[in-house]
Amino acid sequence: MLTLLIDDLRSFTDDRAALIARTSAEGIALLERHRGARIDELWLDHDLGGTDTSWPVVEVLERAAFEGAPFDVGVVYVHSANPPGVARLVGTLRRWGYDVRAVPGSPAVWYPG
Repeated sequence: MLTLLIDDLRSFTDDRAALIARTSAEGIALLERHRGARIDELWLDHDLGGTDTSWPVVEVLERAAFEGAPFDVGVVYVHSANPPGVARLVGTLRRWGYDVRAVPGSPAVWYPG
């Protein structure tokens, strides 16, 4: 099972195997590295520190779907605590046919320590 987590601070509380990106640039690199693979779960936080957000990652997913070759993602979970950010990411991804779920405050991800 391939799980990608894009979040500047949080990790999975159950220590599940996952590839983690802390910036949008790292997130895009992870997506591109696994372009031909099945990504079972993609977890997105909206705010990634400073002015960085996961929006550039969503634009990559959007562009791929627009070009007729969407990424093979089972489910996208948007776990951000930013309601307008969640709405924007979820709406865009749904429009392009991705199975996306808003799970703000999910107990699956939390701050380490």
